[in-house]
Amino acid sequence: MTKGGLSVIVIIVGLAAILCPAPPTGAGLRDSVARLAGGARVEAAQKPTAAPSETNLTATSANVSEAGLPVKIRILRWSTDEERGQLAAALATPRPEPAPAAAPVGTGAAAGTGAAAGAEAAAGAGAPAGAREGNPPPAAGDGGGARGARGAGAGAVAGRGGRGGARGGRGDAGAPPSPMAALTAAIVKAPTIGYLWTNDVTGYSIKYAYRASLPAGGERIILASDRRLGEYSSAWKPAGAAAVTDYEFTVIEMRLDAKGLGEGKTSLTGKVILDSEAKTVALENYAATLTILQNIKRG
Repeated sequence: MTKGGLSVIVIIVGLAAILCPAPPTGAGLRDSVARLAGGARVEAAQKPTAAPSETNLTATSANVSEAGLPVKIRILRWSTDEERGQLAAALATPRPEPAPAAAPVGTGAAAGTGAAAGAEAAAGAGAPAGAREGNPPPAAGDGGGARGARGAGAGAVAGRGGRGGARGGRGDAGAPPSPMAALTAAIVKAPTIGYLWTNDVTGYSIKYAYRASLPAGGERIILASDRRLGEYSSAWKPAGAAAVTDYEFTVIEMRLDAKGLGEGKTSLTGKVILDSEAKTVALENYAATLTILQNIKRG
């Protein structure tokens, strides 16, 4: 073999060693595997977590002025335990005690004090110096009695004024809010976690969303909005002789079967209470409350 041919072979063997290195063995193999595993963990940690799936429902109105109106509900997420607890705590606020009734004018300790002051004025200013020193009282007509009467009147007025000041100081400025006022404020303050659309120009923000499984299968879903359903429309006026509430918000409670079909009732005619077992706002006596949403199904 010539020297030129041998040089070519050496060059080829060197390139092969560079381009196709031998697989690592022993410690080198373990290092390579560790580097690959570490890179996989970093990639997995940086991969964004998939957002929780939304819940979409459709329904139609029932037992209202314009029955059959389409309703769409989009729940972005469910309320957290903390958010649920805030609404429950608001509804559990103790009711403020009624203020005691004011005493009628001219009665009570204050009036008695005023009368006593008036009598003292009558005995003092109304009587001349001689009478105060034990001498006989002056004859009628000398004006002493009139001055005494004015003193008594002034004392009575002072007594009424004292009681009035006490009444004004008692006031209601520091009285705690009622449970419904506290619940209304809590719903308004809650974050928006979904939307409800009707035939109104604007939709309704969902501020509370709760769900729980039913013993017989299916779901119980409770929603709350910071606006009254049909606030600016007569289409949602309950039909018939059903009693109507005056809540500024709306609570919707729905019952769905295992197939995702069901009905819903609202605080338009239902009383809002605290379900102490589930620790959530709810409607009292769901079974007897007027159905407002029908043909509910998952969209």
